[in-house]
Amino acid sequence: MSNSWWPLLWGNEPEAESLAPSHPYYPLGVAIPEYAANEAPVPVLLASLGGMLGFALVGASFVALRINPTLTKSNLAVFCWFVLNSCLHCVFEGYFVLNHAAVASSQNVLAQLWKEYALSDSRYLTSDSFMLSVESITAFVWGPLCLVNAISIVSRSPARHALRIIACMAHIYGVALYYATSQSEAFLGGRSHSRPEPLYFWVYYVGFNLPWVIIPAILLYDSSRTVTRALRALDDVEGLLDVHRLSTEESGAKAITKPKKTK
Repeated sequence: MSNSWWPLLWGNEPEAESLAPSHPYYPLGVAIPEYAANEAPVPVLLASLGGMLGFALVGASFVALRINPTLTKSNLAVFCWFVLNSCLHCVFEGYFVLNHAAVASSQNVLAQLWKEYALSDSRYLTSDSFMLSVESITAFVWGPLCLVNAISIVSRSPARHALRIIACMAHIYGVALYYATSQSEAFLGGRSHSRPEPLYFWVYYVGFNLPWVIIPAILLYDSSRTVTRALRALDDVEGLLDVHRLSTEESGAKAITKPKKTK
């Protein structure tokens, strides 16, 4: 006899389906209301994202070379890096900030991409306060700053290295905070937000974020060297000007104090 016939004495037995997790995200049991599994396969999602970014980079490069035909390959590569960042920050991460509560149930391309990435960090589907804060700054401050960086490279603005240093420090600091907050929860609180499979931890969580440490570090080093050389050259020029100014003043003083000969 089933205990379900006697709810007052035994209570209802839980259904087997109710014990199964309603989503694939970690930590197990984390609440993700109205979650709907992705309809598109991962290769289609990645191809869609790659196509959109590729179109933006090719178009931006064409415009940049029309405006400044003397743009070197290295400067064009840095230009494309900042255009890529501007697109990702303003569009992809901006979408998350504005629609974070509906990402779990949505089936548009950007939402499905976020749900796939969230397998490595479920905080993106739980409206986590840290994620909303850091992604808001990224979307509305660092995204436009990256666009300004790209423009400054094409126009050869004197401020381009200063702007680049700010953007690179922002990226490195943001990734450091991102890793620190999630790993502190994992090691100190035993609460991991990533699935244990190598694909989600090492490829998604580590691999997809590591370029925002490596490339900014390289650009930061290059810009620091350029600014250092420029300041050293400026100091040398100022030193020569000071020597010339002092010699001119001494010559003028001697000419004034020299007594006139009388006939």
